[in-house]
Amino acid sequence: MNPIVERHVDALHEQGIRLPDGDVRIGSFGDSEALSKALILLIAGGIKRATCSLLWSWEFEGDALPKAGDIEIVLDWHGQPALVLQTATVEITPFARVSAEFAASEGEGDLSLSYWQKEHWRFFSSECLRIGRVVDESMPLVCETFDVLHAMSQLKRPFA
Repeated sequence: MNPIVERHVDALHEQGIRLPDGDVRIGSFGDSEALSKALILLIAGGIKRATCSLLWSWEFEGDALPKAGDIEIVLDWHGQPALVLQTATVEITPFARVSAEFAASEGEGDLSLSYWQKEHWRFFSSECLRIGRVVDESMPLVCETFDVLHAMSQLKRPFA
């Protein structure tokens, strides 16, 4: 296990949180502190049940793709554990073929496909620029659904 992952797993164990068997990774949500807080609260509240990322980013970073059963320790903007998730499903889908149902399961904005397309096009345009790719409607996305296994206690009070 990666030392950073191991450190977080150990810290969770010290808090009495035991993780189920499965590959464990560290993750985060959002590209700003405000968005990170908002997305974490949507997940903790059961509204956001899915996420997607750019396959090309996984390849660029040399990271293994997520798979059903994986465990993700979600860190807040300040690097502190906020959630523990377990991946339920993973599908590779071109941007233009993301369904309205999946867009709604991401729990953002007005839950519409048009809102999802606008916001994700913005995000993936920036990500493509970072990794030297050209944004395109056929770009492959890693579409995941997940279950919340644990929400840390600080989520029970409003963020300051």
